[in-house]
Amino acid sequence: MKYTEDHEWLDADGDIVTVGITEYAATQLGDVVFVELPEVETQVAKGDEIVVIESVKAASDIVAPIDGEIVEINEALVDNPALVNEDPTGAAWFFKIKIEDAAALDEFMTEDDYKDHIGE
Repeated sequence: MKYTEDHEWLDADGDIVTVGITEYAATQLGDVVFVELPEVETQVAKGDEIVVIESVKAASDIVAPIDGEIVEINEALVDNPALVNEDPTGAAWFFKIKIEDAAALDEFMTEDDYKDHIGE
């Protein structure tokens, strides 16, 4: 897995990258009560706001960590947003994005780098 400074995780399988938020981010948000996901087949550019998360504490946006096309969304989060708190790095992935340049993943942090980033 790779990690962003915005507390997203990326799990690549060929040219398909699954994206979610880290356990640290889920804890910071508190109890998640609403998730709005992008439409499948949406073309996104790195930095585009594409997911809205609302918790009892705050609302937060997830930005596209990389350029690509949304190829799948996790409908289970719409029906059960609490999954974000229950299993942030597993069942609570947000979307899958098809990327053109796998080398773009090299700019993200490793797990050890991310742990240093959050002070663990």
